[in-house]
Order: sequence, then C-alpha cells, then structure tokens
Amino acid sequence: MLNIADTLHRWCREARPFALATVVGVHGSAPLPVGTSVAVDEDGDAVGSISGGCVEGAVYELCRQVLRDDRGAPQRAWFGYSDDDAFAVGLTCGGELDVFVQRIDPAAQPYLSTALSAIAQGRPAAVAQVVEGPERLLGSTLSVFGGDHVAYGHIDGGQADRAVADRARALLRAGRTVRVDIGGQADECPERLSVLVHVHASPPRLLVFGAVDFAAALSQAGRFLGHHVTVCDARPVFATPARFPHADEVVVDWPHRYLESTEVDERTALCVLTHDAKFDIPLLRLALDLPVAYIGAMGSRRTHDERMRRLREQGLTEQQLARLRSPIGLDLGASTPEETAVSITAEIIAQAHRGTGRPLTQVTGPIHRPSEPASYW
Repeated sequence: MLNIADTLHRWCREARPFALATVVGVHGSAPLPVGTSVAVDEDGDAVGSISGGCVEGAVYELCRQVLRDDRGAPQRAWFGYSDDDAFAVGLTCGGELDVFVQRIDPAAQPYLSTALSAIAQGRPAAVAQVVEGPERLLGSTLSVFGGDHVAYGHIDGGQADRAVADRARALLRAGRTVRVDIGGQADECPERLSVLVHVHASPPRLLVFGAVDFAAALSQAGRFLGHHVTVCDARPVFATPARFPHADEVVVDWPHRYLESTEVDERTALCVLTHDAKFDIPLLRLALDLPVAYIGAMGSRRTHDERMRRLREQGLTEQQLARLRSPIGLDLGASTPEETAVSITAEIIAQAHRGTGRPLTQVTGPIHRPSEPASYW
C-alpha cells in the first residue's frame, strides 16, 4: 500500500471507504513486488497498479464486488499467464500474483490513518495486515510507528497482537516489506497467521569516506538509489558542500572518529575511497566490527594486499576480513568516476538482494528473488 500512501491518507482523512487490493504473493517473474496495491473507492475512482496493466481490469471489478458486499468479507484471487488468449486476464511476463482484497472503513481503523499520516510526512512506520488465517482476523491491521516503535490497533487483542507487533518492529528496523508467518505455538500465538508487513523506513545510509572525484559520482548515484548520503574527509579544503552537491551532508572529520560517533545499522553501506593507510586502517578496523550491510574499499591489487597485511597486524580475523569488498565494485570494466560509481552501487545492490552479479543470460530461475531480509551479520 505504500505505493499509494498519499492517496489513501487523503481518503482516510475524508472518511471515504475503499477497497484495497494488495499483492501478497509472487511466484516466478512479476512486474511489481509484494506489498504493491490498488485501491478503489465507492465512487469507482481507482489509484495504483499491481501488474503494469495486465490484470488491472479484473482487480478493479473484484474491488467493486468487495465494496458492494454487505458483509465486506475479504477475497483472494490468483492471476497467472494465459497461453490461450493474449488478451485474457493474465501476466504476460509468465509469473503469478496472489492478491488479497479487503474493504477499509477509515472510521473503524483510525490507527491506519495515523500510520499513513506518518508515512506521508516521511516518518518511519509499519502496517501489519493479516492476509491468511481465521476468517474473523482476516484484514485486521496493526500499526507501528515513531522512534519508540509504539504499536496501535489490534489483531485479536491478545497474544497475536504482541507477536505481530514484535515482528513489525523488527522489520521496521530492517527496512523491508515482507510477508511472514506467525503463531501456531502456544507460547507465541495459538492460531497460525500469515501477515504482510508494509514498511516505510528512513532511507538507508551511504557513508562515503574520501572527498575525491569518485566520491562525487558515487554520492550522486547513491542519492538516485534513495540513500541518505554522507561524505566524510579530514581535509577541509576538499570536503565542501560545493564539491558534493548531491550529498545530504558533508563532514570534516577523521573517518574513524566520525564512524565512532555516528549511527549505523544493518542497511548502512560504507565506501572507503581514500586508499591512504593513515585513514583506511583505523576506519576499517572499526567498520569490520560493526553490523552494517556493506563495506568496500578502493585501491589497486597491490594496495589491497598491503591493506590486508596491515589489518591482520591490527588483529582482525579472517572472518572479519572476508566481509571487506576490496577492490571495491563489480567487474564492469569501469574507468571513469561515473562508471565506477555504477560498479560500486551495483555491488551494493547485489549484496543487499543476494544477487550473483552475473549477466541474467547466464543465470537460470526467477529473475526476481523473494523479498526476504538478507543476513549481513
């Protein structure tokens, strides 16, 4: 639902009931990920897309049907590829979509409106939506938002609330929208539920150390990909906002000292571009002991070998050193700062989504991997 959060927020403010159709499962290749939604209000106005056009008409009619249903019971539908008729309802990309449709009455779900308001303002929030389980719980939502991750709303008023809230908090910290199974055990939640947790998190951080030409191109690429970009260098003559207009902030400080004082998490990417031992070694010694997503360092093969020698002398283990991507980036044949920035960001993307970095023509299986949080640490 985050793809249409602004419109849903407005409809909730206007107390306008609507049907929400959400992709809750993807099999094979599909154009849009789990969590993408279409909404239709009682006047027939529609917003959003779940398939790039392939099944929108059928989903629209299903939403209208749910709105007309006196009980307002949620419905499920599967859409897949049709060989018999190119114009039939189906996905020409060859994948399958599992779609969950429910009626939303804003007056009955005030905390959904509050969560959508937080999202519209750019604040972190998660909305957990029950998409499979006992009929009485289908469509129930629980929202988690704010720096203190307070939960509002309810699933069953008891154990399920606590279990779903805990999972939503964890996914909000990880910054990933995923469907998870909860319950089935008395100590957690006696009833088994499948819950789609929609997450709007703060942008992941990209920390670029070294105020060099490559850093300027990398900060632009990182900004384009939705990162909050920080450029840090100890040399004030080079570390200036004018030289890095695409960075969200430019910091003049010794790299390791800045890293000690700033906040990082499991989505943070660190790119060390200084290839100067007096900056690199203290910084990497600290970085390789932090639970961050990606650590890469620029330099030649000779620089890399010398860097590894020095880090071993500092007491780092082979397990820690294995986390270091050095020389930084994928082998794209890059030479210019702009090409190198693409090489580095491609490696960051591959690391985050467990990609191989190989051409798709050489890889079998689904193009899009399941949306599961990667394990970095």
